[in-house]
Amino acid sequence: MAKVLMVDDSRTSRKLLRSILEEGGHEVVGEAVNGQEGVQQFQALKPELVTMDITMPVLDGIEALKMIKALDKEAKVIMVTAAGQKNKVMECIKAGADEFITKPFDNNEIISAVSKVAESQENA
Repeated sequence: MAKVLMVDDSRTSRKLLRSILEEGGHEVVGEAVNGQEGVQQFQALKPELVTMDITMPVLDGIEALKMIKALDKEAKVIMVTAAGQKNKVMECIKAGADEFITKPFDNNEIISAVSKVAESQENA
């Protein structure tokens, strides 16, 4: 299964997402609380997949996504979006996001998205 880096400023969201991912057989290799830390963790940990919240302090998810894609155009990033962020979703697609999951989290939606993106990496 996938080695995942979670980037989200909400401790509750990270905790919930970690339990869903680990239950689904994935390994959480790191956590970051903002986009800047997420980019640093991405470089240090070389995860197979990143879950990236859009709205965060210091550096938002969209800018962090762009920086990660600049470092590795093959990086797999799943954006975490709250309801009502359609304009930001379009910006993420243009920046190279691979998939989206929405808050509040749905276990099946998360496992499905992560599995789909992880499989696309294995087949690349």
